[in-house]
Amino acid sequence: MSTMIFRGNERITALSPRDRGLMYGDGLFETLRASGGEIPWWSLHWRRLQDGARRLGLQMPDEALILEAAKTLLDQHPQVLKIVLTRGESGRGYLPEAGPGTCILSTHALPSPMPRPLSLHWCATPVARQPVLAGMKHLNRLENVLARRECADAGHAEGLMSDSDGHVICATAANVFLYADGQWHTPDLSLCGIAGIARARLLDMLPEIRIGPVTRMQVEKAEAVFLCNAVRGIMAVHRVGSVSVPGHTALDALQQRFLGAHPFFAEM
Repeated sequence: MSTMIFRGNERITALSPRDRGLMYGDGLFETLRASGGEIPWWSLHWRRLQDGARRLGLQMPDEALILEAAKTLLDQHPQVLKIVLTRGESGRGYLPEAGPGTCILSTHALPSPMPRPLSLHWCATPVARQPVLAGMKHLNRLENVLARRECADAGHAEGLMSDSDGHVICATAANVFLYADGQWHTPDLSLCGIAGIARARLLDMLPEIRIGPVTRMQVEKAEAVFLCNAVRGIMAVHRVGSVSVPGHTALDALQQRFLGAHPFFAEM
């Protein structure tokens, strides 16, 4: 792993133990797919980071500076770039202090491919509803940590998480789509969950998709289910809990369209 750290637009050598990202999870992050030393979805991730920073009141560093630093860290092999943006340093207490934010860049190897066939665990850990934070990729991800540990204990690579009303929201590190009755469906994320970049690209490709509440029964009766994120792309699901997912040609066609538009995902 290679890293660079900035306080505002100034490069620094180490992260302060008083950084609010460490103390309170006061910040945001982006996980980007890099290929051939380039970052194909950079502008989409940066725009989401800007939107989250505006909503939280965080100071953004200069985009050109961070992009240049990111490319310095990347090599020509497929990689993952992670950007963490925090509010920066402060003293004890929740009240933010004015000052430059902290930006941490790090590069990582691509993760191992998901198991095939992919089987999902039904996670007991719920996703808390918080519309003020809904959609953002903020640093408060303890729900996902606990849910992923559940999956590992159950022998699954991934699992589905629901809110307190039992509506399916997401996987632990991906968005979820399902095909039923001739139509694609995906959960409404206006109250909780992360509005993923891959999800947004797929919504553009599926103008007739239904965005709304999704129940466990709908998932278990679906003809096709897949997960997606900005590192792995589309991941077809073959089993959810004890129920097999039959699969559908609509998913095959969508995967071909997605890879045709974004061929770097074929490098997994």
